[in-house]
Amino acid sequence: MSEEILTSNFFQLFGLPVSYDIDLNQLNQQYLLLQKQVHPDKFVSGSDQEKRISMQQTSWINEAQTTLKDPVLRASYLLKLKGIDFNLENETTKDAAFLMQQLEIREQLENVKSEAEPLDVLDSMAKEISTATQTMMADFVKSFEENQLDDARECIRKLQFMQKAKIEINKLTAEIEDELLL
Repeated sequence: MSEEILTSNFFQLFGLPVSYDIDLNQLNQQYLLLQKQVHPDKFVSGSDQEKRISMQQTSWINEAQTTLKDPVLRASYLLKLKGIDFNLENETTKDAAFLMQQLEIREQLENVKSEAEPLDVLDSMAKEISTATQTMMADFVKSFEENQLDDARECIRKLQFMQKAKIEINKLTAEIEDELLL
């Protein structure tokens, strides 16, 4: 397996089908098995070449696991496998209604601490974001499977926004909970 690690796509590396819906338990189990095989600690007394290859393989395995665990990165990687260069930093949706909705979410997050029950508001927002995210993921899968790659790309653009909102909600929730403990 050692030489195949650096030439495998991320799905092959973990023995997973090339699909958006993956078994995260299998991903984690395969990750641990691969790391046991190639981790640099195993090659402490090896040659410089063995150490270098071990570092490259470990890095590749880590990148693959990070990519496949993250729904947005996994989706953009699937497009990459179809030959579509997708740079998350340079991509944004042109859907004006969606962007307005995102602005409203940002405003609500900025003002959440002034709410009577900010944790309840954040919990409600988290549920809405989760539901919308699930819908967008399903839309991505449908578009991807039907080879509607422009539509799939648009889903990823929107998923990025949803992921950022989720992160911000989690951060604010933790801040407020910490403040309540003081």
